[in-house]
This record gives sequence, C-alpha cells and structure tokens, in this order.
Amino acid sequence: MKIKKGDKVTVIAGKDKGKVGAVVRAFPNEDRVIVEHVHIVKKHERSHRSKGKGQMIERAMPIHVSNVMLVDPKSGKRTRIAIKKDGEKYIRIAKKSGTELL
Repeated sequence: MKIKKGDKVTVIAGKDKGKVGAVVRAFPNEDRVIVEHVHIVKKHERSHRSKGKGQMIERAMPIHVSNVMLVDPKSGKRTRIAIKKDGEKYIRIAKKSGTELL
C-alpha cells in the first residue's frame, strides 16, 4: 500500500467525493485508511454507569484505499505515486511533479 499515515489525500469516489484530508490511520492488511472528516457515521454508545445516559457519537470509519489519491505537494492536485530505489532505501515520488514524498 503506497499511502501512509499523515499523507494528504483527496477522495475520488463515494459520498464524500472531492473532500481533502490527512490520513489518520492506515490498515495495510485490509487495504483501508481512515481520513479525517471523511465517512463520518453516527454510533450509539451505551451508558457506562448505572444511571448515566447513553449517547450518539460521530466517528470516522475506514474507506478503501482505491477510493483515495495522494495530493501533490507542489501543485495541490491529485497524483499517482511511483517508488524509486535509492541505494538501500525506497523513496515515494509524486508522478505529476516528481517531488519526493516523506
């Protein structure tokens, strides 16, 4: 999976198409990522005390990695990612501008 935690991505498919946000968490085994302010759902939470009240909380849920694309740091548009071997290291490169990604 070429998208990592902290990357700025844009959603290219689904109900949140066009939204931009940072990757909060990545699940490489499932090919899913959690993007901030994207795919927000309401979950019912039970009360934890005997006379406390339950509540509804909003949570960001994972979306498939194929529905997001990396935002090019130079141009601000979406781009694909290339992987280049530099000696012992592998470096991710934005295809549109050729800049290295951290």
